[in-house]
Amino acid sequence: MAKPRQQYYVGIDIGSSKVGVLVGQRDDRGNLEVVGRGLADNRGTRKGNIVNVEATVEALKQAAEEAEVMAGVEISRAYVGIGGADVRSVNSRGMVSVARKDREIGRQDIKRVLDAAQSAALPTDREILHAIPQEFVVDEQGGIADPVTMLGSRLQVTVHLVTGSTARSKTLLTCVNRAGIEVVELVFEPLATAEAVVTPDERELGVVLIDIGAGTAGYSLLIEGEVYHSGVLPFGAGHFTNDLAMVLRTPFTEAEKIKVKNGCCLASLVGDEEGVSVPTVAGGTTRVVPRRELAAILQPRAEEMFSLIREDLRKHGFEESPRGGVVLTGGGAKLDGLLEVAEQIFDAGVRYGLPRGLGGLVDVISSPAWATASGLLIYAANADNRDSRMHSRKGFSMRGMMSSLKGMFSDLL
Repeated sequence: MAKPRQQYYVGIDIGSSKVGVLVGQRDDRGNLEVVGRGLADNRGTRKGNIVNVEATVEALKQAAEEAEVMAGVEISRAYVGIGGADVRSVNSRGMVSVARKDREIGRQDIKRVLDAAQSAALPTDREILHAIPQEFVVDEQGGIADPVTMLGSRLQVTVHLVTGSTARSKTLLTCVNRAGIEVVELVFEPLATAEAVVTPDERELGVVLIDIGAGTAGYSLLIEGEVYHSGVLPFGAGHFTNDLAMVLRTPFTEAEKIKVKNGCCLASLVGDEEGVSVPTVAGGTTRVVPRRELAAILQPRAEEMFSLIREDLRKHGFEESPRGGVVLTGGGAKLDGLLEVAEQIFDAGVRYGLPRGLGGLVDVISSPAWATASGLLIYAANADNRDSRMHSRKGFSMRGMMSSLKGMFSDLL
């Protein structure tokens, strides 16, 4: 009898400079392995927004074909990351009366209260991407993860709603579909990334995850295993490069090389005697610039980025430094000195986030640049463990399936 064809999972990260595709499958022991990887330059996206559909579709096709050849499969469906500065988040509450006469809470009550929490009026140009339950309250008792079979007259829930632009979502869906791939679900990138780089202990203690891409920096705060706040800044690693290009009057491509090879965003880490050769525009004479001058250009941008995130957290009531620290990931995270600047701004421990929990071709994805695609792959594989009816673009997000709620939610939708 022929062996049944194994299930493959696909995660696609459409960034401002690159498109990354990962293909995975479970081995005989149930462990998730990376079996295919594809990468292509993307000139169709800027600041997380698609500005050239044809260029984005071409990049998707190139990356997908490379992953298909490596994995030996044809990609037909995928989980796709979505970011962009237009993404907004808010914590919302819902409350309902328990329906049964004996006051025993059932799954239908859970569905009703979750629907109530998502019923807040949204502008016509926005839609809910994720509704992530944080806690249930039965009468006056809070901190409940699973209220089914409990007795009470009133049921409340607090959920974290992530919303995005409807037009932008449709454009993203169009691009992926035109590349010949069906979108199973659009996943807010920082939430997916957390699946690959944040440890369970960090989730419980409280951790800030910052995913630095070329055009945007997405972030999320996780406390007691759940997402409590998230957002996106409208600038990323490409803005560091642009700062160098403008101040040094050098081409953008040269500024990128200088940033990667010699850039540092903390002046105290740079020696006075170090110099860097900087080509000028239009093929002018190359000049030597002190590396400390590069730091003087890059450090304010780094401080601005982390300060904006810190202030946004404070504005939403999260004053204390995260006990679980800060995790930096994404293609722009490895800039020298970023970690130290983040430590100063957040007054907390900071580490780089590398993909974890995967086997197979781990050597080729062991970089912060592959964190989102790896998280999407894990998200896809975990989603397969639940009833497929649970998945919709407005369905429950990753922490719902990773916590004790996962069994309860399997029959809700």
